[in-house]
Amino acid sequence: MDSPAETTPSWVFDASDDEAMVVALAEARLAAAGGEIPIGAVVVDRERRVLSRSHNRRERDHDPTAHAEILALREAGRRSGGWRLDGATLYVTVEPCAMCAAACVLARLECVVWAAPDPKGGFAGSLANLLEDPRLNHRVAWRSGLRAADATQLLEIFFAKLRSRG
Repeated sequence: MDSPAETTPSWVFDASDDEAMVVALAEARLAAAGGEIPIGAVVVDRERRVLSRSHNRRERDHDPTAHAEILALREAGRRSGGWRLDGATLYVTVEPCAMCAAACVLARLECVVWAAPDPKGGFAGSLANLLEDPRLNHRVAWRSGLRAADATQLLEIFFAKLRSRG
């Protein structure tokens, strides 16, 4: 897969992928309800058990690093008892930014599955791809497009409401 424009065919995803992304979408809705950009994330271990789930909390926490992915990775590390999340997969509703993509590499994730592309800030295929950068000491597999329409709709509704407030 060379670019996010070539999203992963739906046949590559199975029922457990879909279940995990549904959880991430529920987290994204919680973010929107709290006035945050609607991005949700969930980390599952190699046995497909949910280790953690989170959503954006930058506004609430007054923390520029409180992205859904970072918060989910932190909790997954606490729950698993270590920072290495070997064999784990992160499901996120929007393509990770540079910070989050780098955190995925540092956590030694096996895979990242993201729904909607972020052409202005995504670093998992759009602007660059830190997940597969050969200069780094770990590579993270990635797949995209799972429930992309659902994630995109959440973003569109959120930003339309924001613009209508003036």
